[in-house]
Amino acid sequence: MESSRRSFIKKTAVASSAVIAAPTIVSASVFGANDRINAAVLGVNGRGKSHIKSLMAQKNVRVTTLCDPDMNLLRKRQQSFKETYNKDVALEQDLRRVMDDKDIDVVSIASPNHWHALSVIWACQAGKDVYVEKPGSHNIWEGRKMVEAAHKYDRIVQHGVQLRSSPAINEAINLMRDGYIGRVYMSRGLVFRWRGDIGDQGFSPVPEGIDYDLWTGPAPKRPFTKNLVHYNWHWHWDYGNGDVGNQGIHETDLCMWGLDVGLPTKITSMGGKFLWDDCKEVPEVLTSIYNYPEENKIIQFEVRPWCTNTEEGATVGNIFYGDKGILVVDGYDKYKTYLGKNREPGKSGDDGIKSGSEMDRGAGGTDGHFANFIDAVRKHDKTILNGPVETAHLASGLAHLGNIAYRLDRVLTFNPQSETFVNDAEADKMLTRNYRGEFAVPNKV
Repeated sequence: MESSRRSFIKKTAVASSAVIAAPTIVSASVFGANDRINAAVLGVNGRGKSHIKSLMAQKNVRVTTLCDPDMNLLRKRQQSFKETYNKDVALEQDLRRVMDDKDIDVVSIASPNHWHALSVIWACQAGKDVYVEKPGSHNIWEGRKMVEAAHKYDRIVQHGVQLRSSPAINEAINLMRDGYIGRVYMSRGLVFRWRGDIGDQGFSPVPEGIDYDLWTGPAPKRPFTKNLVHYNWHWHWDYGNGDVGNQGIHETDLCMWGLDVGLPTKITSMGGKFLWDDCKEVPEVLTSIYNYPEENKIIQFEVRPWCTNTEEGATVGNIFYGDKGILVVDGYDKYKTYLGKNREPGKSGDDGIKSGSEMDRGAGGTDGHFANFIDAVRKHDKTILNGPVETAHLASGLAHLGNIAYRLDRVLTFNPQSETFVNDAEADKMLTRNYRGEFAVPNKV
């Protein structure tokens, strides 16, 4: 696991390396084996519930604060927290007060995508270590700023791609590194999820208890609509990134990790809305191609929202193609291989845990990924992270590049070293966004 992690980071952390200074900030806290770590969870509607559960499952870790712009949600989570753990937990609507709280050691971020990078940067500046859900960023520029902040302030930042903590997936990566399926030249990412018609609920008054200005944060502020709050912001460009930037980040990350590549130089993407006449802005169906001419490798990525076939039994996962066979990753914690012209079954493996819960993802899973994070926090050693901050930037960046190619409807040429497009001012504008005043992602972190 260690050698493949270091190889991936070395290959993919080239851009802007000149501006990343050696760490000069000492750790705000030095933990002994028995010192309690106090945690805050930012965003408690969806994945935040799993963050609470996984943090509370760690030895000598305590969730002391829940933070969300929706006080109604906060009160519900406070009640369930009391019922589950027989402990009190503080509530905050404004994450800036969480950053100011010196008693909080780590924050986990499960807020909407448009808040991720700025939350990471503020936490690093406040001397806190961070676990951030995928995608790490809403656009490529702010993802690079997030990496710079983690390095400048010498913070531990873990990206929420749990499959990197799966023993089975690490075994699969090592098989490919050892040449088990030959020279691996292509990866295919699959995101086949049931995504139905969300309708259009129109505009309405802001419900009592929601600080909508805080919810909006860095993004443009639209009139309030239940089309956004809470879950369906995923399908609107100002706040989400479609399913390639939602579920798909697990798969973009694995595509890059398995092929041992960084960002591509050629990108094309095509898709659209073919099923529902609803308020989604993002495509329902999306096919993206990411080409690496110098490495002679290619990534194919498919997003499908409804009735479909499986591919080698997988609906969410990855397929790797080598000149001696293929390797299929089904979900988050199992793989299988087929070798030669006759497709002879080869090595396979899983994490040994069978569960009906989509969120219980094998021996690695959310709990295991948090355990790896907490271990790195206690040791203040970012080299042992399974999902370091670079993966947050790059796996998200691959999704962003595909979305930009789709929105511009043409083939794009990209320079991974400068993280800009080649002679394409229109595409370069989509690498970042205009931010709102006090919620601006800083140019200099």
